[in-house]
Amino acid sequence: MATAEESIRRAAGAADGAFRPPKWGQELGYPEWIKTLLPAIHEAFNRGNDYVMVPALKMGLGRYVSNPFTGHLMILRTRGRKSGEMRDAPLGYTIIGEYVYCIAGFGRQTHWVQNVLADPHVELILPGRAFSGLAEEVTAEAERCRVLRPLLQSMGVIAGMMGMGNPWRDAPEGIAAKCEGMPLVRVRATGIAAGPEDPGGRYWLVPVVGGTLLTLWWLRARGRRRSPTDRA
Repeated sequence: MATAEESIRRAAGAADGAFRPPKWGQELGYPEWIKTLLPAIHEAFNRGNDYVMVPALKMGLGRYVSNPFTGHLMILRTRGRKSGEMRDAPLGYTIIGEYVYCIAGFGRQTHWVQNVLADPHVELILPGRAFSGLAEEVTAEAERCRVLRPLLQSMGVIAGMMGMGNPWRDAPEGIAAKCEGMPLVRVRATGIAAGPEDPGGRYWLVPVVGGTLLTLWWLRARGRRRSPTDRA
């Protein structure tokens, strides 16, 4: 028979003492039609991040894939609260003053947010630098209103496509309302971290792969220029 404490936990949406997250998107400020698509969008983002964006950013390609239209991207490295291993999340970001800001578009149940709350010691890999830092959630409404507009502008078209508002047209208060339920996190640098071009990074793959492809193209083009007599 379940104890009184277990009954209370289950009534609150928890099983065996473990937190059970709310239904997808109910706490977020997205339009209803986007909320219904959030599980599929989240899965698509995870696939794209695992197989495309994280490898690209780790190879130092952030400077080539970041722009005002598709957004500026970085890697936020957090320590898994269960595994203890470092986890990489590609995120849009902006730099204001001494802080780097990012937002959890899928809400508080996002894994990297939960990791930050469990251990605020993180690492950032930006297109031009890498450092370790301390992360904390921004709870002051005035700071959220001040930061969200430039942050969404730095994220390019993805912010508007996701229904987070138009940062070039909407008032800061309107943007904050549309981003309700999305934790805003700021990171203050505390030390250095290894970037893609440092020992252990993956930037070395770029010149190696690029040089190999260029050599193969040159050899193929040279073979095509040979005359029929030369090939005989």
